[in-house]
Amino acid sequence: MIGEIGPGLLVLLGVAASDAEADADYLAGKIAGLRIFEDGDGKMNRSVADVGGAVLAVSQFTLYGDVRRGKRPSFDDAARPERARELYEYFVAQIRRRGLRCETGQFQAMMAVSLVNQGPVTVLLDSAKLF
Repeated sequence: MIGEIGPGLLVLLGVAASDAEADADYLAGKIAGLRIFEDGDGKMNRSVADVGGAVLAVSQFTLYGDVRRGKRPSFDDAARPERARELYEYFVAQIRRRGLRCETGQFQAMMAVSLVNQGPVTVLLDSAKLF
């Protein structure tokens, strides 16, 4: 077991070749503040910090698999492993800087990730449209 959390957020983090620290800062701030957990009235009104949750950050370069042409994904838009690792570690540090417990997987390794999705709530965040 490398990383494990109880209630909280599973973040599958894809790093694009064009990403920079500003993208990681934006995502860390947005994730830390997302009000997607229910309050006492059943409304999505509480953040992961509000519910005492944690973040499990898993590097997932395959999010950049482009299958618009052909049958095999192209990963041309994904960052090179060295740069992706830097930004992934930077992102984790930014989550922790915001006072959240953040566990990780093992970068660039085969992993078996288990998820119990209560909700279900799945949100796609993309910093590319901001910069």
